Amino acid sequence: MMRDTERRIDYISYCASYVLAFTASRLGYVYLAGIVLMLEALLLYMMNFKRSGNLTDLRGLFSLSWVGGEGIACLQLSRLQSDWETLTWVCFFLAYFCFISGYDIAAKKLGKQTRERGGIEKNPRQARRILICVILLGAGSIFCFLLEAVVLGFIPLFSPEPHAYSYFHISGVHYFTVSCILIPALSVLYVRLTEKWTAFSLAVLLAGNLTAVGIPVLCVSRFQLLFAVGFAAVVYLMLYRHVTWKMIVTAFIILIPVYVLLTVARRHDITYLNGIFEMKYERMPIFITQPYIYVANNYENFNCMVAQLPEFSMGLRMLFPVFALTGLKFVFPQVTAFPLYTTKEELTTVTLFYDAYYDFGFAGIILLAFVLGCMAAWMARWVENSRNPAAYLFYGQIAIYLGLSFFTTWFSNPTTWFWLAATFAMYVFSGIRKIE
Repeated sequence: MMRDTERRIDYISYCASYVLAFTASRLGYVYLAGIVLMLEALLLYMMNFKRSGNLTDLRGLFSLSWVGGEGIACLQLSRLQSDWETLTWVCFFLAYFCFISGYDIAAKKLGKQTRERGGIEKNPRQARRILICVILLGAGSIFCFLLEAVVLGFIPLFSPEPHAYSYFHISGVHYFTVSCILIPALSVLYVRLTEKWTAFSLAVLLAGNLTAVGIPVLCVSRFQLLFAVGFAAVVYLMLYRHVTWKMIVTAFIILIPVYVLLTVARRHDITYLNGIFEMKYERMPIFITQPYIYVANNYENFNCMVAQLPEFSMGLRMLFPVFALTGLKFVFPQVTAFPLYTTKEELTTVTLFYDAYYDFGFAGIILLAFVLGCMAAWMARWVENSRNPAAYLFYGQIAIYLGLSFFTTWFSNPTTWFWLAATFAMYVFSGIRKIE
């Protein structure tokens, strides 16, 4: 009864804050609208954390990311931004409302089932399997990276071309090249599972994690580097359920300089970036404007699509992974011919629900959000009960996708499904009892 009351408070709080933010935005009080939604996102995250005791609670992460990102976008600090269409506001509202509805319905049904005893403990057999996965991923990534470098004739980090990282890609091969970013999370699992360390295992983990950092740096991919770190952090928090301020500060001290250096390596200077971002306050520091645009403009791109889209693609956008991973996109090139509606050619990141609307309008948003909510509730329960360590890799990836829901269309991205397929293979390999 208490849990149902808390859930109703979530719905009432969200609806009330959303109406207030919409009204304030329509009246021209954009700062008020943004602050209301950001505070609501923080409140929703804290309430979910209080209920679950999990810093990486999937419902909480999505609340913080989606609603909080929307609040950041409402501030309209860039001249690229404008007042949203009413339909855009409706779609953004439905995305979160249908997600939590799906989550609650699934959680209530799952709550009636008998709870099993899950969790992972020290297990030398599973530790060896995880170490083998690290070796295979690392070796495969290095081989494919070298293959791409030889065939394409350049390495992005050493190329004078500002967008070299976008051209460093051989179809079908690059999926394997970037799979090394799964290694840090695997390393966290290994530390939890192993009973004793050897010089060999230490060398493998060291080489694997250097590969997981080195290839994103050589590819000049800030996203891949941040994904590798964030993925490992989620798995760590799931296993140990605690984090200290020293860990957070250390992570920022290491990551911020690397992020800045990769930006410089892309040949993107401050003048170039400010020219793209078109901030209203031109003297705002670049370390504020860049993250701001990478969150806020994605919602603007969605609004552009709502205003300009002439017809729906009826499922072809979200089915793109099928065409890409099977090679059918070369047989039916028209599936890649759909235009991308954005505020500016250089700013191509979009939200999690961009393709869902592109395919079916707000009906697509309702369906995708509801399914994702059900999946998140099932995932939380499944990982809690699982004895297979690779289950945490599934949870970690879903946590990243929901925690970066403002960034891109994760579930119509072929790379996402390739990583999930690789994770499934590792899940099966880790769970087989008699193989050695």
